[in-house]
Amino acid sequence: MNFALPMKHNRGKALVTHAVLMTYTLIALFPIFVVIINSFKTRKAIFNDPLALPTAETFSLVGFEEVLLRSEFGLFFSNSLIVSVVSIFFVLLLGAMMAWALTEYSFKGNMLIGILVAMGIMIPIRLGTVSILELMSNLHLVNTLWALIFVYIAQGLPLAVYILSEFIKQVPKELKEAARCDGVSEIKIFFTIILPLIRPAMATVAVFTMIPIWNDLWFPLILAPSDGNQTITLGVQQFIGQYVTDWNSVLASLTLAIVPVLILYMIFSRQLIRGLTSGAVK
Repeated sequence: MNFALPMKHNRGKALVTHAVLMTYTLIALFPIFVVIINSFKTRKAIFNDPLALPTAETFSLVGFEEVLLRSEFGLFFSNSLIVSVVSIFFVLLLGAMMAWALTEYSFKGNMLIGILVAMGIMIPIRLGTVSILELMSNLHLVNTLWALIFVYIAQGLPLAVYILSEFIKQVPKELKEAARCDGVSEIKIFFTIILPLIRPAMATVAVFTMIPIWNDLWFPLILAPSDGNQTITLGVQQFIGQYVTDWNSVLASLTLAIVPVLILYMIFSRQLIRGLTSGAVK
């Protein structure tokens, strides 16, 4: 039998797939590339040729000096980091516990909770901005980081529960039943057996949760606009004026803001890939 034609067909299909993915990757990374290279250039060079790489004549760190020395970027960065880390922690913990309860136990209201979780994914949380602002005002949480943390936890939980539920369903029942036969409590089963086995899914949820939180401008502008509670995305706005914009500082701030996301991806990249590809090969 001649297997040459099927092999050539599969190889051609793979080349087309890789070409499409590479094209999409370049398109997605192009804006980030432009931001980074222009953050190291003078203002004049940015407008003369925004796509050119920095040279000895155009290289400048004035944007970074302005951001780090003459603004409260450290405060903005720490606020974003605190909000992101605390929100992700509770999204992962509460999401995993809720997913465990929905998939492992049958009780009245199980289906209703599942429907509410699905609605949380489909309906944008920003539609409830007015109600959220009123609630935070009644709780005296406006202009505090806790207001942002509570909103981001509510925003990230539905997707976390959906993803983690699918992974928990794949955990063999024999492991759980064996632990129960040995007298292990349900809490210990969850923390010592379930959580270690769904680490790839939790890494996926962590990345998908952090990026919208880190880049969000809407809720920081509405719930925590005071000087001491501004996040990076809101703090960068001080460099954007009605008539004059300090583009060096804006681009430098955006470049520094990209760093934590890259670090998070490098830390969880292996787990993230495992989480995304889990179940693709049977």
